[in-house]
This record gives sequence, C-alpha cells and structure tokens, in this order.
Amino acid sequence: MITAIDGAALLDEVEAFHRRFNVFPTDAAFVAVALWDAHAHLLDCFDSTPRIAFLSPEPGSGKTRALEIVETLVPQPMTAVNASAAALFRSVSGVNGKPTILFDEIDTVFGPKAGDNEELRGFLNAGHRRTGVTYRCIGDGGNQTVQAFPSYCAVAVAGLGSLPDTILTRSVIIRMRRRARNEKVEPFRARIHEAEGHKLRDRLAQWAEQARGFVMGAWPDMPDGVADRPADVWEPLLAIADAAGGAWPDRAREACLTLVKASRANDKGSLGVRLLTDLRDHVMVGIDRLPTVAILDRLNAMDDAPWADLNGKPLDNRRLSKMLAEYMTADNEPIASRNIKAAGSVLKGYYAADLWDAWARYCPPPPESPLPPLPGMENAA
Repeated sequence: MITAIDGAALLDEVEAFHRRFNVFPTDAAFVAVALWDAHAHLLDCFDSTPRIAFLSPEPGSGKTRALEIVETLVPQPMTAVNASAAALFRSVSGVNGKPTILFDEIDTVFGPKAGDNEELRGFLNAGHRRTGVTYRCIGDGGNQTVQAFPSYCAVAVAGLGSLPDTILTRSVIIRMRRRARNEKVEPFRARIHEAEGHKLRDRLAQWAEQARGFVMGAWPDMPDGVADRPADVWEPLLAIADAAGGAWPDRAREACLTLVKASRANDKGSLGVRLLTDLRDHVMVGIDRLPTVAILDRLNAMDDAPWADLNGKPLDNRRLSKMLAEYMTADNEPIASRNIKAAGSVLKGYYAADLWDAWARYCPPPPESPLPPLPGMENAA
C-alpha cells in the first residue's frame, strides 16, 4: 500500500529548497514559485497554465539561479536559450510527453534590439491555453498540408527588462533584485543539489497523482478583486494550494493579492492608456476643461513620464490629437479638441466630459489621494 503524501508538508519542503538558493523579493514570490513547480506536474488538470517570469532591470539578480532550481523540481525540463519556435512546438507535440520549457535570457528574443519575433510570441501565447495549437504547413511543394501542433505546456522565463504585454499578462511576475550584503544564500552545486531537487520532484509527481481527483475540475475561490486575466493566471495555483491544505490555501491567496497588486502597479498599459491615466490623475484633476497648450505643458513637465521624449521629440498637439482620437466619448464619437473661451480669446482644448468614458473603460482605478490642481488652475476655462 502506497503511503499518502502530506501535500502541505511537501510544499513546505519545496519552498525551503528554493529559500536555500534563491533570494526572492517577497514571501509571496516563494509561495507562488513553489505552487508553480507543483502545478507543472498536474498540467493536464487545468484549462490554462500561467507562465512564471523572473525579471530584473540589471544582470546579476538571481534570475538564472531561480530557473536552475525550478529545473530540478519540474517534469521533463527543457532549457531553451535561443531555441526556435519550430523546435519548441515540435518538442511539445512529441511522443515523449510535454516538456517544461525554461527560457533564460528572454530579453534577447523580445528586447528592444531583438526585433519582432512573432512566431515565438505566437507559440508562447497559444501554449497558455489547453486547446492552444500552432499551425504549420507540412510536406514539399504542392503536396503540403496544414497540421496543428499542440502548444500547451508549462513555461518559465527569465530576462532583463519586461516582456510583451500578451505574455506579461499571462504570467506570475517575480521582480528580482540583486542581493543585499546581508542577504545570504547557499552556493548551488549541481552535482550535489540536483539530486536533492530530483527527490523532491519525484515526490511532487507522486503527490500529483494522489491529488489529481481533487484538482481536476476544481473552481477555487478567488480573492476579492482578482478577476479576468489575473484569475486565469492564479486559478491553477490556488487549486494546488487547496489540494495541499494546511496553511497553503490562505498563504496562496495572500500571495495572489500581493503579486497581482504589484503587477498592476508596474503595468502602465499601452502608451494610449498611459496618456489617458496621466490626463486623469495629473493634468485635469478637478478641472472640467483645459487648453491644449496647458495640457502639453503639464504632460511634458512630468519627470517620470515619457511625454518629453517620444523618439527624441516632446509630445505635440498633432500627436496628442491623434492618440486621443483612438478613443471614444460616451456618444461614441472620437475624442477631439473643442473650443475653449479663455481671457477673451478662444483656444483649442479638451473637456473632461469627453474623456470620462475612456477613463472608466481603460484606466486603472484612480489613486486614493490624487494630487490637487496647480494653483490658479482650479477653474481653468
């Protein structure tokens, strides 16, 4: 008779193994990574799989080491530095089972100097869903046929900077930092510690078979405020936590809230959404209308915003008009400048009433304590 494995105790050991070699920015990150390791063993139980992304602004932040530890704990790890999309989707659809793809230096694929890599991006996007496939033509000359290659697999990535939004929004994001002088880790020695990780991996696989009936078809309760794409990302991890029991259901939901909130704080959205948000939160606070010249002055004066240097030029009225025209008013008309009477003259400018609908639809919730308007501009007309 096979002895039942205590899932909560096993996840505790997986977390402790990571803590020996990794310095993550928060406890929530350790919880998420341990759950992600376990979810890779139960991939067929879920409708989607979250990517996990170790990102940092500078080298030497522990990203590669994080992938190395993950590699010892997941089934069929496949290190994929500079791997082509064709190689990856053929590996995923092979007869030997799905690999867990570990993609280091992902910035070399999607970074600003790498150019577009739509084929690989398409593979990573399609593989997020269980039904995801990649279509390719097979054969020679006129005898080609279209074949669908399954793309669904677990993927962990590490890199500098950020990722395309289509991948970032499907990921649990771990913002890595260089270790402080008082942060110590145990040196990782592959020939010693890989075997320890593999023992945990094998126990995770055994526990996965034990937990399969509980996880399959589960609908875990989401923390308040977590819905839509973040809920898709976290649903498999919360199902794993619920199956493990102990403190893990509560810890998982606390981690979910922490990391989802952090991802929203770092997510400025598209340039258009950033423009709308800055207009709402910094430029037109308490103002019902403002001339274009005043809007541009305020936007271009913002130190932490991109407006003063858009490809070497500050935002001007032509580009402002073009960007805002992409969005609609409540009357379903493109947002456009209108006449504003000011000091005996008429200037072109924008009305808050025309922007409200776009603010409500596209912008994140406003800050709790918005900055007051500039002195003397409270009732600009």
